[in-house]
Amino acid sequence: MSFQQGLSGLSASSQNLDVIGNNIANANTTGMKASRAEFADLYASSLGGNSGAGIGVTVAAVSQQFSQGNISSTGNPLDVAINNSGFFQLTTASGSMAYTRDGAFKQDVNGNIVTNAGAKLLGIGPDPTTGAILPGGSLGPLSLPTGSGIPAVATTTVTASLNLDATAVASTGSAVVSPPTLVPPLATYGTALTAYDGQGVPIPVSLYFTKTGLNTWQPYTNDLVGGTSTPQALASGPMEFNPATGNLAATVTRMLGAPPVATVIANPYLTPQTLAMSSVNGALAPAPTLDLSKVSQFGTSFAVSTLSQNGQKPGKLTSINIDASGVIMGSYDNGKQVPAGQIQLATFANVQGLSPMSGGMWVGTPSSGTPVSGAPGTGSFGSLTSGALEDSNVDLTKALVDMMTAQRSYQANAQTIKTQDQVMSTLVNLR
Repeated sequence: MSFQQGLSGLSASSQNLDVIGNNIANANTTGMKASRAEFADLYASSLGGNSGAGIGVTVAAVSQQFSQGNISSTGNPLDVAINNSGFFQLTTASGSMAYTRDGAFKQDVNGNIVTNAGAKLLGIGPDPTTGAILPGGSLGPLSLPTGSGIPAVATTTVTASLNLDATAVASTGSAVVSPPTLVPPLATYGTALTAYDGQGVPIPVSLYFTKTGLNTWQPYTNDLVGGTSTPQALASGPMEFNPATGNLAATVTRMLGAPPVATVIANPYLTPQTLAMSSVNGALAPAPTLDLSKVSQFGTSFAVSTLSQNGQKPGKLTSINIDASGVIMGSYDNGKQVPAGQIQLATFANVQGLSPMSGGMWVGTPSSGTPVSGAPGTGSFGSLTSGALEDSNVDLTKALVDMMTAQRSYQANAQTIKTQDQVMSTLVNLR
């Protein structure tokens, strides 16, 4: 026995206590992963290749335990937890890449999504032309338009899908005189929606249908240039339905030419119709189109299935939501939901090779391998839970027991040094 074994044991036990103490100190740190000191014995070499006497112990490695931590709900929409494998990708203030499991994100003054340490969260932004999230897009900082909101969009298409009652009787009278004399009233088979001009001014649009004969209906609208409230018949004439199917007929007969001649043409309502629409700011240009190709005539009551338009008034951000696939959806006070980007996760061939740094982050090393980036919920990437955080995976009870064991190991190694000192004292005092 020599002092070497005891000294190496004291050093290893001290490092073990440091590791355990760090685990206990970070038991409440979001996304923290516990570490473990791993020991190896030391042997002196001897001639002939035979092992010599043991000369003590060393800490071979301090390994990180990347097991899943519990997920706790917070209610904050910018808190995000990773369920299973993967790391959030960050760019630090110095411009270097870093990775974290801590999803407690905030917004900075510019709307960027950042960590508490100010590192920016990376992901794929929406396509500037279509606004869609395109897979394989370039990685960049994610941000939310906190101040500007979204602009108004002028209506360019109106779509109506509805059924006209095949058992209805043909109307009598006129719809375009004031007051209208139509029987049954025009509003019997009518519906309405709100369109918008380029500045977000609402434009009421009403659509009416009146039966003019066997399998024929005349559409009306009351929103024409000048804002007249008098219903106006669509210029394409009556709608004609196939008596065998109840859908729009493929062809219709119209009186065309001068003098007019009965001519068979394609049903004009199978293609969008032009609407001359105006607001207080003037006529909309280009004029919106009205799609009535899905109108049917079945033996059931009048019913509207779809009535939509693609315009919108200006909107301010009211809330955000992050789904399991990492898509950040902004909700605006005009009822629109617009994707602001998609979080991208990273995985590594060897997560043990990651080097920990302050702020709950890791940096890649040659040992960890090149990061592989992808969308949450695809391949080996874990899914995301919004409004929640991943707790530390430190088992506090086990850590306290490990600390007591390490303390006893330290005391035992100190005892071997004391014993060696007594042996040396005995030898010195021999006479």
